[in-house]
Amino acid sequence: MDLYTRGEQAFLRAYGRYDILLEKGEGVHLYDTEGKEYLDFYSGIGVNSLGYGYQPYVEALQKQIATLMHVSNYFYTPVSIEAAEAVKKATQLDGVFFCNSGTEATEGALKLARKYYYLKHRKADSEIISFHHSFHGRSTGSVKLTGNPHYQEAFGPLIEGVQYATLNDLESVKELINERTAAIIVEPLQGEGGLNLCHKDFMKGLRELCDQHDICLILDEVQCGMGRTGTIMTYFQYDILPDIVCLAKGIGCGVPVGAFVANKKYAKAMEPGDHGSTYGGNPLVCAAVKTVFEILEKEDLLTHVRDMSEYLLEKLDELVREFDIIEEHRGLGLMQGLVFNQNVKPIVKELLNEGVIVVTAGENVLRMLPPFIINKENIDEFIGKLKKILKK
Repeated sequence: MDLYTRGEQAFLRAYGRYDILLEKGEGVHLYDTEGKEYLDFYSGIGVNSLGYGYQPYVEALQKQIATLMHVSNYFYTPVSIEAAEAVKKATQLDGVFFCNSGTEATEGALKLARKYYYLKHRKADSEIISFHHSFHGRSTGSVKLTGNPHYQEAFGPLIEGVQYATLNDLESVKELINERTAAIIVEPLQGEGGLNLCHKDFMKGLRELCDQHDICLILDEVQCGMGRTGTIMTYFQYDILPDIVCLAKGIGCGVPVGAFVANKKYAKAMEPGDHGSTYGGNPLVCAAVKTVFEILEKEDLLTHVRDMSEYLLEKLDELVREFDIIEEHRGLGLMQGLVFNQNVKPIVKELLNEGVIVVTAGENVLRMLPPFIINKENIDEFIGKLKKILKK
């Protein structure tokens, strides 16, 4: 029995897996068990910002594994403190909670916003405003925040008190605000929903509404944060700060780590016993977080992200002009999407056959999330292979 068949029999079928077996990675490339090379324009759903085998990262984790991997959160460790300080500095916020994933970061942010509301009103009847086409995770809380009925319909009853507004429509938000509204949660750049970018005046308007009504503004930067859009947090491009930000993916570049980070006002609402995570923020993942921030700064990778995104955008614009089946491109930095007038799954499969890994965002958007270390030659290779397929 081959390995793929063994995998099909061993796992719950929660994923529509491709029939290849990836075995190792190096730089911006992955290799399957037969030795075929793949240019990775997906980076594990935006996780592997440093690509594969980035030596300073590998060495830091090896050292930490040999020193201390896990202790209870009843104890501090030097590396966890250093990691939390790095997150505070990067976000310009005040209190960090490490968890294991983006979904857990969303759940924690939701609980913290509702705890603040409870302390203020002494009632547990709060409501949350989210957005159509959003994606915030797959747990029973975060999936309710996800503005897509497809992800919810089989799993009810879900949490109560969630309403959905329209992205970049401030009036639709105002219509939903009432005395029970505890938080507004939004992705500055929607990932799964189709690479939809929040306008600057809309984001500033949300910040003003939250200030006016004492509502918590939660920004989900799980996918678009950590430098992927050219600044360490996307919200700096809007000249605002959130009350809480959710992080994961690129914060650890491969180890399971997420975080939600709050300003002083909301951080004060957290008390011992309100929340917890057995593995969250253990020494191993914190060594990864600390090292990622050090590498981003030392190697000036965000400048490289901005340079490469500018070059990628030029090439994507050329594709839009050349091929009628492409309607537009959307995105920011190295989080880009090409919008087609047809289903893009066949294109994804053809690219895989050509040795390029990309993914969809909905049925008609081809999503690109390459590692930060890509160069112009990698972009040219991707564009060349995509052109070859589109010309068919």
